[in-house]
Amino acid sequence: MTLVIAALVLGGTVALIPFMKTNFIGSSGQNTFQVTQELPIGTSLDAMDAASEPVEQAIRDTDGVETVQTSIGSGSGLTAAFGGGGATITYSVTTDEGADQDALQASVRGELESLDDVGEVTLAASSGFGASSDIEVDITASNAEDLQAAADAVVTELDGIDSIAQVSSNLSASQPYVAVEVNRADAAAAGYSEVALGGFVSAAMQPQRAGSVVIDEKTLTIYLTAGDSPATVEELSALEIPTPAGLVRLDSLATVENVDGPASVTTVQGLRSATVAATPAGDDLGTASGAVAASIDSVDLPAGTTASIGGVSADQQESFSQLGLALLAAILIVYIVMVATFRSLLQPLLLLVSVPFAATGAIALQVITGVPLGVASLVGVLMLVGIVVTNAIVLVDLVNQYRDRGMNVRDALVHGSSRRLRPILMTALATIFALLPMALGITGHGGFISQPLALVVIGGLVSSTALTLVVLPVLYNLVEGGRERRRERRAAKGADAADAPGSTPAVTAEVSPGEGI
Repeated sequence: MTLVIAALVLGGTVALIPFMKTNFIGSSGQNTFQVTQELPIGTSLDAMDAASEPVEQAIRDTDGVETVQTSIGSGSGLTAAFGGGGATITYSVTTDEGADQDALQASVRGELESLDDVGEVTLAASSGFGASSDIEVDITASNAEDLQAAADAVVTELDGIDSIAQVSSNLSASQPYVAVEVNRADAAAAGYSEVALGGFVSAAMQPQRAGSVVIDEKTLTIYLTAGDSPATVEELSALEIPTPAGLVRLDSLATVENVDGPASVTTVQGLRSATVAATPAGDDLGTASGAVAASIDSVDLPAGTTASIGGVSADQQESFSQLGLALLAAILIVYIVMVATFRSLLQPLLLLVSVPFAATGAIALQVITGVPLGVASLVGVLMLVGIVVTNAIVLVDLVNQYRDRGMNVRDALVHGSSRRLRPILMTALATIFALLPMALGITGHGGFISQPLALVVIGGLVSSTALTLVVLPVLYNLVEGGRERRRERRAAKGADAADAPGSTPAVTAEVSPGEGI
């Protein structure tokens, strides 16, 4: 009956796993976060300033926000078209330390989503140690058209997931710029190569360094600039280029026109790449990652295009795999140490029964409290391997001592369990109460690591201590008691055979020193 109940408990533990949340490290609870506003490339500084006002006001009006620092900056004009330049506004937000940071960020995100005509606004969420909590989808394609189509399809698919708060893509929008395409034959006839003609146009557009001069013991750099730089495409087309035949217009040697091109290009092993970032709506990273993976599988991507999950989801899988191997190594090391101590291969296996029962309380307590299983929780599991086995070692060692003194297995178990009950409970309770401050989350900003660890250890200690005191003696009695009973039956059969009629009596002779038989 005891073993049946124990099996049911382990079955219930496995059934609780789908209800347990998982994450990587968890939110650090820091009272700062960042909001980014992306406007069309080429937006003027005045337009960016005007677009930032409703966003900044929405952030400031949110309860719990104390200060907002706004940074606006971008290139403009024809020079920006040649040299690039973004249209990004960054808001550094400081909040009340006593506020619920996750709920506050969710409120800010909701306020920003209600704004219209402010570009693309994203809230940069971060987990512990400043690591990003976004699930990233890495997309690669052989050309820009397929990459854009794949990124748009993934963003559209992820936007409909309830467990995802926001979706953004780093695939830059097309940037307008002025392209000067040199006609090699005409330029060569005028005495110019592509590089030489490009240098002449560059010198006309922006100042050129001509040297340096020392004035009053200060070194100053000298730049040469044209009096009136071209400000429009028409003026650039009419730029006069000196040739042996006289001055000619630039558009007679090259094609000058407005074109659209990517603001930035990223590649992975020679393939164009883009990243779609999905921010989980809550603290259950495992559910969000599963939903993202299912959505990616359902997206119809162009031929030759691939999409794979990365970011915090990949970090979580790698960390869980490494900690899982560490857990197996810890169990193996504990088993080897116990084999050397007890000089038995079987008894250490009985002692390891405490380990699966430790998972019962750990999982149950995390499901009840809603705290996700993360890296810190698995570190607590590693601690449990050594802690819970200690109680079993203390119990079995005393039982073995009683058996060495001549007690049978059952009597040794009864006396050993009664003698070891008090110290086992004392050590378990001492550890549990020592971890209570960490489990209650009153240890400051480090609670995002200490609380999950403490909950796992406390839950594991409660379940393993209670079940080990019941299950381990039963298993010990079944295994060692069975071996003892088999030895007794063999001895009884040997005695019956010796007393049977017709059996040859044993002859015993005493031999004195120096005598023969």
